[in-house]
Amino acid sequence: MTGARIVGASESPYARHPGDGVTTEWLLADAFVRVLAEAGIERGDVDGLGLASFTLAPDRAIDLAWRLGVRPRWLMDDGNGGASGIQLLQHAVRAVDAGDASTVVLLGGDRLDRNTFRSLVDNYNRATALHLASIPTGGPNALFALLTQRHMDLHGLERADYGRLVVAQRQRASRNPGAVYREPLTLDEYLAAPVIAEPLHLYDCVPVVSGADALVVKRADHGVAVAAFRAQHNRDGQDGDGLVTGLADVAEALWAAAGAGPGDMDVVSVYDDYPAMALVQLADLGIAPDPKRFLHEELESLALNTSGGQLSAGQAGAAGGMHGLVEIVTQLLGRADKRQVPAARLGVVSGYGMVLYRYGACANAVVLERT
Repeated sequence: MTGARIVGASESPYARHPGDGVTTEWLLADAFVRVLAEAGIERGDVDGLGLASFTLAPDRAIDLAWRLGVRPRWLMDDGNGGASGIQLLQHAVRAVDAGDASTVVLLGGDRLDRNTFRSLVDNYNRATALHLASIPTGGPNALFALLTQRHMDLHGLERADYGRLVVAQRQRASRNPGAVYREPLTLDEYLAAPVIAEPLHLYDCVPVVSGADALVVKRADHGVAVAAFRAQHNRDGQDGDGLVTGLADVAEALWAAAGAGPGDMDVVSVYDDYPAMALVQLADLGIAPDPKRFLHEELESLALNTSGGQLSAGQAGAAGGMHGLVEIVTQLLGRADKRQVPAARLGVVSGYGMVLYRYGACANAVVLERT
């Protein structure tokens, strides 16, 4: 275990419809100010900055550092979506341990209105622009509808099975004042929701919001330590069925390095852009190898996506890759208020994303421990 610790985590409140004066720069700056206050860090102490954002362009991390009044010795941009938060954390921890920086702030966030999101979807990468946008497919929902149908067929699942996960996460979101969707959701309401791309209906699709997340990493005696990192990207070259991620290849090494197993985790966060993908990651990590049994027998006993996950809290662009980290760190620091998991000491966070052509190409995970 290294000497670097996560000593602060914060979130600029997510919003479904950002105000006219709200920009991506403003959201990132707001998260920056909040996390410094939460960690008790002065602006002048910050000498490292990591950034994940789709909509800050043409500005990059150095432009944001200038506007924030930060003079970094360590600087990093990561645009790999749902995997970006864990990758930024991996490099920040190593930078602090190596002496390349003493106090690093990691930021992720975007302002996404309807037009900005449509442009992002159509120009996500070259493969999307050349082969998908011109059809048009309607973005990732159509792709993950196909993946979800394959998942249903493989495991003998029905829509109501996925609904159990969505409803459970909405219940957890009701205790999170930062979640965009906190009102109760019943299974009947889930099943009656409008079709988006069969078998996906409204509540299966992660809601697009605007917001930002932040972490502070520095050398400290107490805080949240990184027990293990592992990543495997582009595991099948987009030639598989998408029902196994790179996490399956690295799970054994992740748990061995952490000195703990799936059953030891007090809190769990998986990247939940769609219910099927949350279940795939849980299976790949060895936490829930049998999705049907998990949904019917184990779901309520697992402290999973305690913020409500992105399905209820919202997906704020590149902040989605940091949302789970912020939640698990908040839990391990004992600062989760009404949703606090008692005596939480160990947690795991997975990252998934960057739809290359058919499904996500990036997968990583980190085991965190309160010290």
